[in-house]
Amino acid sequence: VNQVVNLTLVSSARDMVSTAYASTKESHPYVRSVCDAAEKGVRTVTEATTSCVQPVLTTLEPHVAAASEYASKSLEKLGEKLPLLQKPVEQVISDTKELVSSKVADAKDAVSS
Repeated sequence: VNQVVNLTLVSSARDMVSTAYASTKESHPYVRSVCDAAEKGVRTVTEATTSCVQPVLTTLEPHVAAASEYASKSLEKLGEKLPLLQKPVEQVISDTKELVSSKVADAKDAVSS
């Protein structure tokens, strides 16, 4: 999970969503009250779940470690095959716009000729 969160694409997307969320809460008092209530509910459920799940996680720790190692290696391979994961969202959007523009221009030229 930490490796996924630390991918440039994922972390920049998280930052964008976080900024938009904070801005929305700041701008809209009614939305803020709903979000605050939802956040409090999530914290409460997380705390309750953590205490119940912890004994199970302790028992499954060797299996979780093996799965984590496998996932880590797979994620490294994925990162090698998809360099897009190492780019921030803004750059991915910009590159996509450029690609679409060039393809549209190529299609337009082909139709014109």
